Amino acid sequence: MSVRPTTRRASDPKFRPRTSRSGRCQVTPLEGGPTVITAAMPHRSSVSAGIWVSVGGRHEPASLGGISHFIEHMLFKGTRSRTAAQISEAIEGIGGYLNAFTDEEHTCFYARARGRDLPVLVDVLLDMCLDSRLAPAEIARERTVVEEEIAMYRDQPAEHVHDVLNALQFPGHPLGRAVIGSPKTVRSFRQRHLKAFLKGHYTAGATTIVATGDVDHGELVRLLEPHRRRFNPGSIPEFEPAPPAGTSPRLRQVVRDTEQSHMSLGIRTCSRHDTSRFALRLLSVILGENMSSRLFQVVRERHGLTYNIQTTTSLWEDCGDLVVSAGMAPRELSRTLRLVRQEFDRIRRTAPDPAELERARDYLVGQHELHVESTEHHMMHLGEHWLGHGALPCFDTTQSHLLAVQPSDIRRAAEQFLDTRRMSLALVGPRADANALGRILEG
Repeated sequence: MSVRPTTRRASDPKFRPRTSRSGRCQVTPLEGGPTVITAAMPHRSSVSAGIWVSVGGRHEPASLGGISHFIEHMLFKGTRSRTAAQISEAIEGIGGYLNAFTDEEHTCFYARARGRDLPVLVDVLLDMCLDSRLAPAEIARERTVVEEEIAMYRDQPAEHVHDVLNALQFPGHPLGRAVIGSPKTVRSFRQRHLKAFLKGHYTAGATTIVATGDVDHGELVRLLEPHRRRFNPGSIPEFEPAPPAGTSPRLRQVVRDTEQSHMSLGIRTCSRHDTSRFALRLLSVILGENMSSRLFQVVRERHGLTYNIQTTTSLWEDCGDLVVSAGMAPRELSRTLRLVRQEFDRIRRTAPDPAELERARDYLVGQHELHVESTEHHMMHLGEHWLGHGALPCFDTTQSHLLAVQPSDIRRAAEQFLDTRRMSLALVGPRADANALGRILEG
């Protein structure tokens, strides 16, 4: 069985090919090509542009784990008209910035420069994505680079513990594999694998081009129109559905001779389409997204057990998680976990007071408003929301959903999600007493 995102895209035959507006945002699906989105920011002198593709780690078979990330690297390594150095020089030579990232469901190539240099950004990004050489010699060199990147992350316990957690939460599933791949899969990549994956996944229907800042929508459409037929035909690739949450807590430790024990406690939650996501986001802020959060105040400020403790949320097409991360002296691991469980139990029993909820709400609203002042962050927000929901983001709507969340909704979300059966605990550091930790985890 496979899953196709349920949101409507420009590749859907029922999607009307017209330009629509939402505030300063405009959308134009190019016939037979990608969708174009712009957001004018008149008081900015810069423009940020990104080519987004609905493909990531969860679209890969196990034998090709990490190929999306590897392709991301390779598209910087030269085209038929530019060497790798000339790609960088073309952007940096105008004072610009060029980068890319790959996650579980998306890949994005993006650049930022002065608004008048938008044609240069578009030319370079299209050249990379549509005319990469994928030279065998470059592939061989990049294998070594990516293997070193894998080794670098494994040498950082605070990073490696998250890979351990993902494998524990999603055993045998693409979401349980590291997006970067493994040394074994990376060594297996050949030019034919990259070309076949690009042809099947980097398609017109899976591609969106976003620009924000000092940008004219009509100009960007005119720049892209001659290239629309160069994109591979096809729609958004399907992927394997996420497995259900476990029915009992799980624990896995990787023993390392380190000064700290690194803990990553994952809780399976909901998808980005679930209406409970608004209460979940507020619950995460209350628990651990800033220095005034409960876990930070209790674990660090009151007991002094860790330098930092935080929560993060990830919401995918059909599932999600909330993760508590911390590093502490090995002797304090059990005590830290026990305090975390106590805070979970407390918010499950008693709803937060209105003032605490209001602070969490203001934090999310304020963080969003600060982020979208940047052309790059605004471009990221538009791209992620369009690929994730098939629609332009409406902050007023999101804010109204957040305002509608009551303290009782936070408690209800805590009761639903902070359930022992949904939990997985990953550890990297000196050997710990698994039985004792298991008893704490089970509550």
